[in-house]
Amino acid sequence: MARDPLPLFLERGVYRRRRMMDALRLLTVLGVVLWLIPALWPNDPSAGAQTLAMSRALFYIFGVWAALIAISAVLAFRLRRPEGSDTGAEDVH
Repeated sequence: MARDPLPLFLERGVYRRRRMMDALRLLTVLGVVLWLIPALWPNDPSAGAQTLAMSRALFYIFGVWAALIAISAVLAFRLRRPEGSDTGAEDVH
């Protein structure tokens, strides 16, 4: 006996929930990339390049950290909502 084929399209709520979970996973990668940017800043005064202060790098890292927390909190809050409470257009049957 053959199984019923899987539906071609997912329901809107399930699709959005999966994309938000994907966004949370990619947020980790984005955070690592953003935290590595200060490693590319010039810091050798003998090379003649303008150097950046360590305090500026620390402010940048703290800002990225705070932004990642805020974004992940918003996404986590949206994932905790029940699926039936979408704020978008309602489907009329």
